[in-house]
Amino acid sequence: MTTNARLRALVELADAGSVRAAAQRLVVTESSVSAAIGALAAEIGVPLVDRDGRGVRLTPAGLRYVAYARRILGLHAEAVAAARGEADPERGPLRLAAVTTAGEHVLPTLLASFRAEHPDVVLGLEVAPRGLVWPMLANHEVDLVVAGRPPAGLAAKVRATSPNTLVVVGPPAAVAGFDPAAATWLMREPGSGVRATAATLLDGLDAAPAQLVLGSHAAVVAAAVAGLGVTLVSRQAVRLHLESGALAELPMPGTPLDRPWHAVSQPVATATTDLFVTHLLTHPTSSWQPPASR
Repeated sequence: MTTNARLRALVELADAGSVRAAAQRLVVTESSVSAAIGALAAEIGVPLVDRDGRGVRLTPAGLRYVAYARRILGLHAEAVAAARGEADPERGPLRLAAVTTAGEHVLPTLLASFRAEHPDVVLGLEVAPRGLVWPMLANHEVDLVVAGRPPAGLAAKVRATSPNTLVVVGPPAAVAGFDPAAATWLMREPGSGVRATAATLLDGLDAAPAQLVLGSHAAVVAAAVAGLGVTLVSRQAVRLHLESGALAELPMPGTPLDRPWHAVSQPVATATTDLFVTHLLTHPTSSWQPPASR
């Protein structure tokens, strides 16, 4: 009989790339991981892994099956959350995911006020690039995502939006005579939505300015403050730097850009997720509003 433990072993193997690493993640022996995957393969009737030198790799069938395994595990966790939340929303689990900027600058204050009002809700938060958070929602691994606009075709429901404006910032000395084609651009990590937007802006220039890629929102902001270059960033996320004079907005064609935050849940949300959405929309200090009707 297929069990969550066997499915989890396959998913961890796919993510970690080796039986040893999967065993370390699961805190079990390597033989346990191998046995679980072997049992799955025997039940399905096709090989799920092949030998690859000293290690293993998923077969085409294994790659196909692991995508379903993620959704099965996510749906099971969602079912548990739904049942517990239905019985008592104030004690149910809430699985959140957010892109980096939202995770660092939008959610902390909201989660603090939510926890103060609902201390027994079991909170979980994953912070990752845009390219990772939406698959989490699609695979039912999280209940609600805070990010930019959801991708087309995603089976999900926008529950609330909040203002977010992208601007180009740099050291105050860069304002006079700013030339975007001559500046060094501090770029976010691959997979970042802001990076993709910045790349589109730079494509509109007649030159190819120098770029320095850093690993996170915090890194590009720190580098801009230090005078290493300029960057595209959420105005709300650098408000204190702008007010203190550590950074200044720079004139860039095509900016500022209106890129509101979206709180997006499963089409049928758990009761505890609904509790959090209500908090977003009604807390006195919140800037969140119901989505505009179409």
